[in-house]
Amino acid sequence: MTRTLARALRVGARYCGPPDTANGGYVSGLLAAELAQASPAVSVRLLAPVPLERELEILRAGDGLELRDPGDAPGEKPLAVARPTGFLDDPPAAPSFVGIGSGSRRCRAFETHPFPRCFVCGPERPTPDGLAIWPERLAEGWVGAEWTVAASLVDDAGAVRPEFIWAALDCASSFALLEPTEAQAFEPMVLGTLVARVSGCLRAGEIARVGAWSEGFSGRRGVGGTAVWGGDGRLIGVARATWVSLAGRSGSSAS
Repeated sequence: MTRTLARALRVGARYCGPPDTANGGYVSGLLAAELAQASPAVSVRLLAPVPLERELEILRAGDGLELRDPGDAPGEKPLAVARPTGFLDDPPAAPSFVGIGSGSRRCRAFETHPFPRCFVCGPERPTPDGLAIWPERLAEGWVGAEWTVAASLVDDAGAVRPEFIWAALDCASSFALLEPTEAQAFEPMVLGTLVARVSGCLRAGEIARVGAWSEGFSGRRGVGGTAVWGGDGRLIGVARATWVSLAGRSGSSAS
């Protein structure tokens, strides 16, 4: 397969998930932006940890993209691959968000959060440094959070850049999966695949809502969905994530 350089990429240290590793949703959004005109939905598979503050390359490969470290040996697998994909269903009807927004982090997984500096959900990353998306339990199988959009996330036109909406679609579904006490056995989990469709935009200062639901585990993999709605209830984006349990492993993977 012929590969051509699309552009260079360097992920700043601000956008971490696990220590020294890029947040998977943020990286997925950067890749998806390169395919935005090709398909309404994009699937990104994370194959290895994406390093921070290192010069990387986005390569066009067929109808998709590969993220590679130019220092890797020939034949080394890419860090991530992105492909246009088909239609992604709208989210199911969410339970009421009344009462959320206190920042109390009323999810079981906050008790054992393995990546407290995560750009999206880390309890040690308050806004505007992080997204501060801290889910609370909404109903059986559902969690939700308010997300106050910081000015540092918008482009010159005042709209939130798509990689940040993809980031917001990342972590919350893991909290929905890990809400049952017995699910603690799967911690820590990292993002394996994220399929998302972003169809709206947010503005600085807007208070968005992030809802996520569990679709359950199969072996060591869990599947969940996430949606982002604007302050007026309009759907901004929806995603389906596959999470991989690292419990019992000595190393880690993509985030």
